[in-house]
Amino acid sequence: MKAAGFQYERPNTLTQAIQLLSSSPDARVLAGGQSLLPAMNMRLATPEMLVDIQDIPGLRSIEETEKGLRIGALVTHGEIQASDLVKRKAPLLARAVPYVAHVGIRNRGTIGGSLSLADPAAEYPAVVVASDAVIEIQGPEGLRKINASSFFKGLYTTDLEASDILTAVEFQQPRPNETFIFEEFARRKGDYATVGLAGSVVVSGTTIESARIVFFAVGSQPVLAEQAAKALTGCDIADKSSLEKAVQLLDGDLDPMPDLQANRHTKLHLAKTLLVRALFKQG
Repeated sequence: MKAAGFQYERPNTLTQAIQLLSSSPDARVLAGGQSLLPAMNMRLATPEMLVDIQDIPGLRSIEETEKGLRIGALVTHGEIQASDLVKRKAPLLARAVPYVAHVGIRNRGTIGGSLSLADPAAEYPAVVVASDAVIEIQGPEGLRKINASSFFKGLYTTDLEASDILTAVEFQQPRPNETFIFEEFARRKGDYATVGLAGSVVVSGTTIESARIVFFAVGSQPVLAEQAAKALTGCDIADKSSLEKAVQLLDGDLDPMPDLQANRHTKLHLAKTLLVRALFKQG
């Protein structure tokens, strides 16, 4: 199939892009196009206007900041994977990016596009929530910043308004003694995850001081496993029985949505398996 007819615009500034988005009741931002264009070709999306933001300056940089790292919306997955700065300042993102689709898509797809789409089986939404990252948004009223945990609102739904553009993501610098965990189960490498997790633990000696665990592909948006994380606090990282008891609290944290890949019970079992695997790697 081919996409339905649409108007194509390629502005040079954010102000122009926002004005174009405001001018049409059904305009969409085009970044890497790795999700939007296939959806249009299958007539799953039929926007009246595409606003291509590729020429807008300032959206392609990876910059070290006082608090950590700022990544522009047009930075590709491939550029993230190749960046030594990302490996040092946003190690959880660095661990997740090799799981994103395949090389061809990583060379074109962007971090801003992935977060704006908010696919519940995608890696980046869970990573930014687990990292307590901040999303930078430009709209008709100017710049606003929102915590990642408040950015995702539901299935393919975010805090972005129709005329908004996600411009950057800000990651905090890793804390002392913080280590990062990322695990994913997929039928084939590069496929969407059946279940995945992203998180971190702060360990002092052998004691877990704090934990933050976020699952993806188990609900309509990233799911923070609050009960399991609370139970992990104070556990000895080498005490496998205590860790397994904390993992069982995922029964209360997760209520997985079945899909074509797995039913609820299988997803819950896989979530527990991945968390055990991640924690045992730390011990």
